[in-house]
Amino acid sequence: MLKELFYTGMGGALLIKERVEEELKKLEEKGKINTTDTKSFLESLKTKGENEEARLKEELKTAIKEVIEELGLATKKDIEALKS
Repeated sequence: MLKELFYTGMGGALLIKERVEEELKKLEEKGKINTTDTKSFLESLKTKGENEEARLKEELKTAIKEVIEELGLATKKDIEALKS
């Protein structure tokens, strides 16, 4: 379920990215913005998106670890310790 939620969010982000690119292209064609500014803006969005993705993944990992601890579920490390 969490994976599906994550992928849904990523899909939404990609859709927004495509629409932003379309609008920027229209502005370029009208001469209201130059190609350099467009490329710079898109690179900035890409970088911010990648940083946000990494942050969200870390938050998700932390939340999952907290749930596992709260529920008292055994981890791989716990199982390996019992096997030894």
